[in-house]
Amino acid sequence: MSQEAAYRQSLVKELVALPAETGWVEFKHNNADAQQIGEYLSALSNSAALDGKAFAYLLWGIDDATHSVVGTHFDPKVSKIGNEELESWLLRQLSPKIDFRFHTVEMESGRVVLLEIGRAFRHPVQFAGVEFIRIGSYKKKLKDFPEKERTLWRIFDATPFEAMPALERASTEDVLRLLDYPAYFDLLGRPLPDNREGILQALAADELIERREGGGWSIRNLGAILFAKRLADFSTLKRKAVRVIAYRGHSRVETVREQEGARGYAAGFEGLIGFINGLLPSNEVIGQALRKTVPIYPELAIRELVANALIHQDFFVSGSGPTVEIFDDRMEITNPGLPLVDTARFLDNPPRSRNEALASLMRRVGICEERGSGVDKVVSQTEFYQLPAPAFETTGEHTRATLFTPRTLTKMDQTDRIRACSLHACLRYVQRDFMTNASLRERFGIEQQNSALASRLIKEALTAKVIRAHDEDASRKYMKYLPAWA
Repeated sequence: MSQEAAYRQSLVKELVALPAETGWVEFKHNNADAQQIGEYLSALSNSAALDGKAFAYLLWGIDDATHSVVGTHFDPKVSKIGNEELESWLLRQLSPKIDFRFHTVEMESGRVVLLEIGRAFRHPVQFAGVEFIRIGSYKKKLKDFPEKERTLWRIFDATPFEAMPALERASTEDVLRLLDYPAYFDLLGRPLPDNREGILQALAADELIERREGGGWSIRNLGAILFAKRLADFSTLKRKAVRVIAYRGHSRVETVREQEGARGYAAGFEGLIGFINGLLPSNEVIGQALRKTVPIYPELAIRELVANALIHQDFFVSGSGPTVEIFDDRMEITNPGLPLVDTARFLDNPPRSRNEALASLMRRVGICEERGSGVDKVVSQTEFYQLPAPAFETTGEHTRATLFTPRTLTKMDQTDRIRACSLHACLRYVQRDFMTNASLRERFGIEQQNSALASRLIKEALTAKVIRAHDEDASRKYMKYLPAWA
């Protein structure tokens, strides 16, 4: 028997041993009405959040009165609503989308179907436009219980993603098997304790795990997302693994290489950066009679943008994780969630993170820079290597940062030139300085005798209203410029 099958059997035994149904557990025999299943998805998910549970469960093949295993004929894999598969039909009518999975568990007394339901987050879960809740063992409409609804909203406001449980029923052996604790101590530069209790105490002190009242441990999302040996071991986090995809050409038509990260973000960060760099083209240059290979993108810029994508993502956007896409002419780093800061102000505003505990620990282990300095370094590096300016934009529910391969000024289009002028002015501003004709010439490698070219670039940026003159009355020779928002 596989380890996963053994875990499912153990879970079923633990649930049927409960003295009664709870707000987050419901038993059925063969009743598989699709509408009822959808309403239970909403009710159980919302109740799990109320009760502080990571998951809720709906089980078929259990006698409702005695909780004994009696087996079931229900098979979610073959159930359809019209021509649509049951799981697809249920997901389509849920809002917001939550993780739920059907599992078939073979028990000694018969076959059990286990529906594992992720807890509600950020908003109460609706099915077909209606929110449900469990009152005792009964399913009710949430709107009829306003106090429950108010409590639910308070929970959403007070519970960050990192503090939620990724795995609730974990033994000491489970914690040490699932988490890469040696990486935790190594990254923090601390000696590895010589006993289990010392290891567990350290992980608990950083709120990676939490001791359960009834014994055992709860592995928090913070511990799992950063230090999981395999993110796939945590059902709610497996979709949050980083995907790296390399394409041939400038489009997504032909994939050359694709890989999904297996480890937690902190434990696997150096391996991730190494893998990305291994896929990137490089240039050979000759200096001082020596030939050397130079990466096409500054590694510091890659590290900062990947770290930002991990830290600032919205973990509550279901079914989506950070993605690094490599094309012949650019690299796009995308994370789920819209930014809390306007993309035009990434460079000067300290970032607001949804995941403060995650960001703090990532800084402590040296994966990202101090607060607010990351994007500054990205722009500074691209200017130093005279690359096109990076682009920061939103697309749908996602945020994307793009680095571009080397391109001469003559090959840049107007959008590229304006963006470069804008970010150059922003960078100078945060350095308490001004953009000038001379600083822009240096940024683009324009010779002094071609200062008129720099003037034309400045005029384009002024027309686009991304910069403004510091002093309108200054002579043209001494004119200084600021970002338009400054």
